[in-house]
This record gives sequence, C-alpha cells and structure tokens, in this order.
Amino acid sequence: MKKLIYVIIIVLLFSCTQKELQQIQRFEALSYTKNILNYKIIPKHKFDKDGLMFSDQGAWFAYSFPDSTNLTGFTGPFLLTQQNGIWASKALTELSITDIEWKSHKTASYNSHLEQIFTSDALQLTQQLIFASGHTAHIQSEIKNTSSRTISIKYQWKNKPVFADSLNLKAEGNSIKITSVKTPAIGYLQFFDIVENCQNNSYNTEPRTITLQPEEVIKLQTSQSFIFPEYSWKNELKKIKNTNFDSLLIQRKIEKDQQLQALFTNAKSQFEDTIYKETLAKAHLTLQNNWRIPAGEIKHDGLFPSYHYKWFNGFWSWDSWKHSVGLSFYNTDLAKKQIKLMFEFQNNDGFVADVVYRDTTIEAHNYRDTKPPLSAWAVTKVFEKDNDLEFIKYMYPKLKKYHYWWYNKRDHDKDGICEYGSTDGSLIAAKWESGMDNAIRFDNSKIVKNNEGAYSLYQESVDLNAYLYAEKLYLAQLAKALESADAATYLKEAKALKHIIQTQFFSIEDGWFYDTSLDGKTFIKGEGSEGWTALWAKVATQDQAEKVKNRMMNPNKFYTKVPFQTMSADHEKFAPLKGYWRGPNWLDQAYFGVKGLRNYGFNDEANKATIQILKGAEGLLEKGKPIRENYHPISGQGLHAKNFSWSAAHVIMLLVED
Repeated sequence: MKKLIYVIIIVLLFSCTQKELQQIQRFEALSYTKNILNYKIIPKHKFDKDGLMFSDQGAWFAYSFPDSTNLTGFTGPFLLTQQNGIWASKALTELSITDIEWKSHKTASYNSHLEQIFTSDALQLTQQLIFASGHTAHIQSEIKNTSSRTISIKYQWKNKPVFADSLNLKAEGNSIKITSVKTPAIGYLQFFDIVENCQNNSYNTEPRTITLQPEEVIKLQTSQSFIFPEYSWKNELKKIKNTNFDSLLIQRKIEKDQQLQALFTNAKSQFEDTIYKETLAKAHLTLQNNWRIPAGEIKHDGLFPSYHYKWFNGFWSWDSWKHSVGLSFYNTDLAKKQIKLMFEFQNNDGFVADVVYRDTTIEAHNYRDTKPPLSAWAVTKVFEKDNDLEFIKYMYPKLKKYHYWWYNKRDHDKDGICEYGSTDGSLIAAKWESGMDNAIRFDNSKIVKNNEGAYSLYQESVDLNAYLYAEKLYLAQLAKALESADAATYLKEAKALKHIIQTQFFSIEDGWFYDTSLDGKTFIKGEGSEGWTALWAKVATQDQAEKVKNRMMNPNKFYTKVPFQTMSADHEKFAPLKGYWRGPNWLDQAYFGVKGLRNYGFNDEANKATIQILKGAEGLLEKGKPIRENYHPISGQGLHAKNFSWSAAHVIMLLVED
C-alpha cells in the first residue's frame, strides 16, 4: 500500500505541466497561510477556551501548540465530542527524551498542517501534525543529531494527566483506548512501541534507546483518533496502518493550495495585494476549523458558527446559508452538504428548524422558530459555480415548500406581506426568527396568533419581504434550469411584491426603508441595517437606492470606523457594548450593504467601504488575530465569539468576484 501511495504521488507530479509542478513544489498560495492564526496555549483546565485550535477534515477534535519549551507534543486534543468541548490533556502524546534540555521552540502553522521545532545543544526535534480524516490526526516526530559526535538517546511516549474525570484510558498492546460516559465517541492512540504502564489515566510506553550518527535522522509516528459509533474503527485502523505521512502531507498541501488559488484567482482586482490574500487565507482557515463531519443527529457535513464559544456548537439555518455561499467559491461539495444538513430538519409543512445539534442530551433542537429565508440564494450561488443539476433536482421541492411556508404560516392578514413569528407563541422566539434578536425595531413588538402552531409579530418587516422577493427571483432561476413552468409564477409574484415593498416600507421623508405596523400604515422608525436589504435584493428604485446610499455613507450614521453597522450611530439607543444587535457591526449586514451599493452602480462607495471595513475591524488584516463574531463600529474592537464562520464567509464575499 505504501508503494502504491508513492506511485500515485509520482504519477501526479509527472502528469503536471512544468508550471504546475513548480507551483506544487512552492505551494505558492499555501505560503500566505503561515502563522495566520496564533495557536499557542497550554490549557489550565478542561473548559479553558482562551486559546485557538487547529482542526481539519471535519474532525470533532482540535490541537494547539504548547507555549513552552518544557512540553513536546501538541497541546490537546480539544474534544468537541462531548460537553460542548473539553481539553483532554495538556498533551496526550508527549515525546519525552531523557536528559535533554530544550533551548528553543519555534512553531509554524499552515492551513494544511502544524509543525514545531525544538532544539537542544545536540538534537533537533521537528514535529508535524496533519489530519488524515475526520477521525484521525497523524503526528510525525523527526529527531536529528545536530552534533558532530555519535550520541545515544532514550525516549518514550507519555501523557500529561487528563483534565476530565469522565475520560478513562486503557492500554491495549501498542495503543491506548479512551472512553467516556459523556460521549459515544471512542479515542485511540496508536504507537509503534508497547504501552508499558497505564493507570490513574496516565500512561507511558516502554523506553527505547537509539544511537544516532552525526546528521542522522530518525522518524517516529503516532496517531490520535476519536471516532463515533456510526463509523468503522476497523476500517479506520487499516487506513492508519497503511498511511505514509510524507505522502499524506503532500496531498493535504495540494488540497489547500488549490482551494486558496481558487479564492486568490477570483479576488476583485483592487484586493489582490498580499494583505488581502492573507485575510482570505484566515477566512478559509476559520471555516475549516469549524467544519464537522456527520455524527449523532447530524447526517451531513456542516460548520459551527464558532467552536470557541460553547453555545455555538450546533448548526443554525441562516448561518448555514451564509457559510455555503462563502464555501461555494472554493468547495462546492462541502457547501452542498451544509445546505442538505439543515433540510434534514424540514417539517412536512415546509418549516426548517432554527438550530440543530449532534447530541440532543446536551441541548435540544430549536423548532420554536426558523430563520430569514436565504436558502434559495445559497443554493443558486452554489449552482452557479458547478452547475450540478442533480443537486437542484434534490433541493428545489424543499426550497419551494419552505418559501410558501412563510405565506401559509407567517402572513397574519393574508395581504402577501409576511411577518417574523414563532411556533410556540413566544415573543422571544419570534424575535429570534428575524436573526436580529434585540434590534430596536422589536422593542414594542406584540405577538398574534395565525393558526395552531403559527404566530406572527404584529408588524411587517422590510428585510423579511426583501429576502422573499430575492428568493422568488432565485427560485425562478432554478425553475428555469429545471425547465419548470413555476418560473413564470415566481416572476409574477415578485413583480407584485416589488411594488408593495417600494411603496409600503420606504419613507420618502427620511430616505430609508423601515418595518411597518401590520396594516402597513405606520413606520417603526429607527434606522437599522434592515434598511438596505432592499438594495441587496434589488427591489428598491434607483432613486430610493440613492437616498439610502447617502445615509449609509454619512459618517454620523453608518459610515463609521467599521462601516454599515446594525443601527445608526446617532440614535439614542445606539449601544454596541450593551446591545447584541443595537450597534455592533456584523459582517453579514455590512456585506449586504456593500453588495446593495454595487447592485445600483455605487461601486466607488462600495470599494471605499470594503477597505474601511477590513482596516477598521480589529485584527482582520493582522496575522495571528481571529475573525470575530462582530465589531464595535466606532473603536473597531472585536466583540463576542472568536473564529466566527459567517464573518469569515462574508469576508470572502467582500473580496472575491461574485
């Protein structure tokens, strides 16, 4: 098998053109990812989430670098297999070399792998970590004699004691089996050496002595696996035994380099500089670190909003649509799986759950509300990239049912204009359904019953109906691809809805789109980001767009240090540090604003705003700093969760040609 892997690599290399070969050898795009995030941390306790973590291939576990020369091996793993994430150990496979004092420790991270180098007076230890699959990470430890004399060293593998008392370690020959009452996932540590001792959740392998000539190198390999019962450990173990580390590393580098090349090649012309390529690399890595394979209740791959915040270890519907559009620029396969994931939780009437989880004993799925209708947008954007008609055939009836669910269950007065609402009659869930939970437009909202299990807010929202207008156009596009007569119906409905949006929701006096009362006669004032969704959906008139643009570009209102935040800076309730949706800049809303400007020909303003967003948001253009959930529009301070997926997805949308 090892010979076969080498043959495949050789064939791959010789089948390339000279230019392609040079590119593979240099991994030009991959070079922009070096140390793009800072992974250094030794956790203090099992729930320590101060540090960042590296993951790949959809694994439910992740690693960091030790921030000390006194600890070899990689920090962790951090297990997302249980309790919304715990650290298993400071280092589950530490390589201990007797009588060696490490003098220095250097680290380098890439989107493909992690590597670190420890040096002493006589030795250099180079360790690399790559994910072979969503179940297994491989670690190679290369020991080199850097002295001018022959030396003998004694080494063994051991671990720092586990943090969680729920974990149980048991030796099985040259492996360690890890079980827990908190999860059905089972861990396995594989060594080439026999485990000599394993008790009280600590272990060590038999010590081995080796002799190294000057400049001689020895390579040691271990693997760590955490696998759910839906998968075959027998098959995974066979793959582990047949893996050649160096070949796998080349494979992973090629994969990431090609994905990054897809982003860089299609970057807008004004965003081709190194600093923007590094930002794209960071966005790519953020999405990668939040990627999870199917397990438990989850039947398709998908992305967390953020592994870094324990309440975000699930899969949200409108987050998923946004992730998918970002992914579509370089990985349509994963984008399609993310969409399918959420539609596994569609009810017969068309409703799609708000959020779902792998393990419902930790937290139940939320069927109290759904989220804004952006799924047809996501499906269309993916389809535009790969023209997968089978995917459209699969998704179209689900999208159609979801679209008309809004009119069946969220149109209280049956006037063709929908409202946000809830399934349980609660006001809080109805606000959640908007995705903008505590926005000021909902401060005085009331709930009304439509029919059993269907309730609406007593107001009609401009963003919801703008999204539905856009959905009709996207559904028409998909219907045409399927040669369905439905296309004409959607276009007719869109034309009627367009007139209503332009006349009901736009204040001529203010030059802004607002929500209205249920009867459509009274504006619910307070300028918020919902005001430019009509521009994103292309439903405003040119004159209306001009007036909205003028307010968006006003420094006293929305053109702040980080432009296009969720509400106007001159409003009395503007409070970015106290209100989740009462002032922070969310990059999805900022993107909708920028895209809205482009839709009406305001490209200079859109370019100017994009640059200001990226420069103003703390750390977005800096190496080592994570992408945040949202940002303070005046100071630029990063707020709330780190490593936020939809922020990363919209960074890609801002920088790459659509």
